[in-house]
Amino acid sequence: MEETPHTPIKVPRAWLTVGLLVVIALLNYIDRTMITTMRGSIVDAIPMTDAQFGLLTAVFLWIYGLLSPMAGFMADRLGKSRVILGSLFVWSLVTWLTAYATTFEQLLVTRALMGISEACYIPAALALIMDYHRGPTRSLATGIHMAGIMAGQSLGFVGGWIAENHAWNTAFLLFGIFGVGYSLALIFLLKEAPKQDEILDREPGEKIGFGKGLAYLFKQRSFILLVIFFALVSILTWLVVGWLPTYFTEQFGLSQTVAGLYSTAYIFTSAIFGVLLGGFLADRWSKINPRGRIWVPAIGLCIAAPAIFMASYTTVLPIAIGCFIAYTVTKSFSDANTMPILSMIIDSRYRATGYGILNCCGTIVGGIALYYGGFLRDANIGLTTVYQFAALFIVLAAVALFLIKPKKKFIEPQ
Repeated sequence: MEETPHTPIKVPRAWLTVGLLVVIALLNYIDRTMITTMRGSIVDAIPMTDAQFGLLTAVFLWIYGLLSPMAGFMADRLGKSRVILGSLFVWSLVTWLTAYATTFEQLLVTRALMGISEACYIPAALALIMDYHRGPTRSLATGIHMAGIMAGQSLGFVGGWIAENHAWNTAFLLFGIFGVGYSLALIFLLKEAPKQDEILDREPGEKIGFGKGLAYLFKQRSFILLVIFFALVSILTWLVVGWLPTYFTEQFGLSQTVAGLYSTAYIFTSAIFGVLLGGFLADRWSKINPRGRIWVPAIGLCIAAPAIFMASYTTVLPIAIGCFIAYTVTKSFSDANTMPILSMIIDSRYRATGYGILNCCGTIVGGIALYYGGFLRDANIGLTTVYQFAALFIVLAAVALFLIKPKKKFIEPQ
């Protein structure tokens, strides 16, 4: 079977697309996380129990995770840019409407709608980046986009700051209006990449289907290994994000403010550096060997595992902070290279669907990890022990990566 010849892509258009998506990624994570930073203001305006407030985040994650595979398939079937624009418009409109919620039930509905609309974004966005960046810029382009996501996570506090100085719904109003306006502007700027197949695992004229896609993906040994890798990394990622402030407070006697600073400012800054470095290194190595995109994150995990173990073992605060930073930097190599690795092992038509499955698994196991972290604490098992044991998951994730093999037909454009 002949391979489709490469269609030239203008370099400025490829990087413009990444830049446009970074802004969307930033909005995506600010819109979804800022509600957690304004709890006091929301509860004062709309009385609710702690369980109800927790449900606002939980319902978002459940819907977001479960719908990710189908959302990815929609991007593969209908076009990535179209799904991205629709997703941005709908979740921004929902963010805008959230500002007018006056009851807990109305807030719950808006969070559920947010989960539906935001589930469509990341698989489509990363797949579109793969369509535009087909050679030695692929991992760095992905890393830049992931840096936008992490910047959005770190800026979630803006919602709390606005709520404290104005009203709880002001931030939803501002970000919602901006997002709707930005989505309309992107109609003229965000375009599909010229079509090109990097892997041909199908008969000519064969149409894609969701059931066919699932069957195809889970027949691939390397895809199953990638799912295992992603799930294992997600366990520790969510444990760190969810419990690190508590760990710093209890282990070192820090105040809530200082513990929060160490757990966000240091960690998210390190993560941004990590995805950019991991993307750069993988792109350089892939010029010599395509497996460089696999080896860079795998080696990064081999460094991250002992770093997280030492961070949880030491009783010296500067050493702990340094080890957590080392873990974050090297673990983030995986974030820059997961989609490029996926592109090396599956047909390009199911790229967004495949990442949607990864996203679903990562969200589900992440939620389970957060729950069992609390369950183990209730059983008087400290976070030190939890983190030390979880370091084993990072080692197993590295092993899964090393076992992945690119398709024999895959030839990365240079």
